[in-house]
Amino acid sequence: MQRGEDARGRDTVPVRPQRTRDARIDVLRGLALITIFIDHVPANPLTFATMRNFGFADAAELFVILAGVSSMAAYGGAFERIGAGAGVRRVLARCLRLYVFQIGLLLTTLAVVHQWRAHLGLEPQNIDPFFERPLTAIGHALALHALPASLDILPLYIVLLGAFPLIYAGVRFQPWAALLLSAALWGAVNVDRNINFTNWLDGQGWFFNPMAWQFLFTLGVIGAVILRANGGGLPRRRGLVIASWAYLIGSCVIAAPWTVWGLAAWHPFAFDPADKTSLDPRRLLHILAVVYLVLSSPAFRQLAAAPALSWLARCGRHSLEVFALGTLLALVFRLLFETFGPSPLLKILVNVVGIGALVLLAFVLERRKARLATTLARADQRVTEIVPCAEVSLVAWPARSPSPVPSAQARP
Repeated sequence: MQRGEDARGRDTVPVRPQRTRDARIDVLRGLALITIFIDHVPANPLTFATMRNFGFADAAELFVILAGVSSMAAYGGAFERIGAGAGVRRVLARCLRLYVFQIGLLLTTLAVVHQWRAHLGLEPQNIDPFFERPLTAIGHALALHALPASLDILPLYIVLLGAFPLIYAGVRFQPWAALLLSAALWGAVNVDRNINFTNWLDGQGWFFNPMAWQFLFTLGVIGAVILRANGGGLPRRRGLVIASWAYLIGSCVIAAPWTVWGLAAWHPFAFDPADKTSLDPRRLLHILAVVYLVLSSPAFRQLAAAPALSWLARCGRHSLEVFALGTLLALVFRLLFETFGPSPLLKILVNVVGIGALVLLAFVLERRKARLATTLARADQRVTEIVPCAEVSLVAWPARSPSPVPSAQARP
């Protein structure tokens, strides 16, 4: 900690150094979480306005590339400040927390479906093995070998974050070699889509193939390095801006569901869907164009800091908890639609209650975090009144510092 000074230059209460968060990352991550919730509720009319209807990529790609950016921001500096061993332990602790949330979501999902089936007679669709062979299925689930639909994002993130120390080492010492190796693995998966982890539930591969999606995560890690080297923004080049907009407009014309919108005449192109499991190149280029335009824009930097978007930023700062609640709410709302039908009133209630609950949870967690920070500050002050604090020099990442400053930027 550093000590403050009063008007006469005397030492006062020690000041806890603050790590500045990037509001753009928090806002984008909050937007991705809200979009994932909306897209996980079939028959929800808001799905026609989400990102997946205007191109090849959707909120999942945005979530993963931001995970790479925020992981580097949160854990990259830790490796330099506190050493590789302590940095790895911090990453593993986060992976364990993600794993606990994954198992909690699975058990809660099974309990909800079991009760729904018992009282309303609704048959489960993609989790039959959990009711037919519960002990075997739970064992596979604990090993992340059985992933029901809608419960496959956290396992992907666990694998990617677990690989972060290796990715960090490569990016830190041989960035081009790390990038080429990551790209080669992604390319191999797109050539041979049998390269994948197995999902015991259906005998197929993981819906989000980690060996393909690691490339997007690695690009996010490298993006964090570029952001730091350029004052927090990507270099804005006129040619890249034009190319990005051209690609996004073209992909919207090709991929948008014009027929669903009643505008079949606007859909002149037939195309094969861009495969999500192997991260089809069209999806990769789409999300890279979006992220480049956003993170190179001075206007978006100002917009992200505006009070009007603070609710999205709060969701992004508490993304794991918000994601977990959104997953459970989406499950309940899907069951409601299947049981009672997607009436107009129910559709309105689903979105008002669902999005409202996510924002409320983020607000409560933010208040709790603020109270904890206040408590710690008061404790620091009481300790200082008894034992004077020695001044500590804090050097910005990536230089080594003897006093680590934890960051919560990498919440998924």
